[in-house]
This record gives sequence, structure tokens and C-alpha cells, in this order.
Amino acid sequence: MSELAMMTVTDLPTRATESPTGNPGGAAVMEKAPERVRKPSPRYKVLLHNDPVNTMEYVVSTLRQVVPLLSEQDAIAVMLETHNTGVGLVIVCDIEPAEFYSESLKAKGLSSTIEPES
Repeated sequence: MSELAMMTVTDLPTRATESPTGNPGGAAVMEKAPERVRKPSPRYKVLLHNDPVNTMEYVVSTLRQVVPLLSEQDAIAVMLETHNTGVGLVIVCDIEPAEFYSESLKAKGLSSTIEPES
């Protein structure tokens, strides 16, 4: 049998753990776990579609009720964009609030859809 095969576990050399300063028996160094990279959640556009039924004032007040983040000027800008081009961008947000805003606008008689932001 070879000499290594005849050695027992107690015969094998041991190595003391050293701290970064070189003192035997010091604190062990923990490696930092890699940071997780989070992908941003997809964003969605809430769109308002022009209709010949609702007044401009009603559209502005409804936008402000449904999307409290919109200022009076922002709501007017969305209404004018919708009136002039046929569709206006209300807000860009995560899917759940986008669905809520769109459904709330529809419940108040406005035409609204959502689509992924490109």
C-alpha cells in the first residue's frame, strides 16, 4: 500500500484559518452575494380616443377625477391632443394601474384603450 493510503485523517496536515491581517484564528471573510439585476416591469400607455359626444369640459374634469396625477394643464393638453389627432396619451404606467385608469374612463363614458409602451 502507498504511504498516503496508510495515513489516517488525523495524520493529514491541517491549515488554520487566517484573517485578512494574517492572525491565525481571526474572523472568516464572507464573500458578498452577487446583486440581483431587476428588469423593469413593462410599461403601458393609457390612450384616450376622440368621440363626438362628450364636451371638452367633461373630458378634462373626468381625466382629473380618474388620474389624480394630472394637473389641470395636463388634462387640457390630453383633451386637445385627443380632439386634434383622434387619440391622446393620458399616462404611461404599469399594467394594473393602466387597466384601472382605462376601465374607469370607459365607465364614465369615454373611449380608452391601453397598449404596451414601445
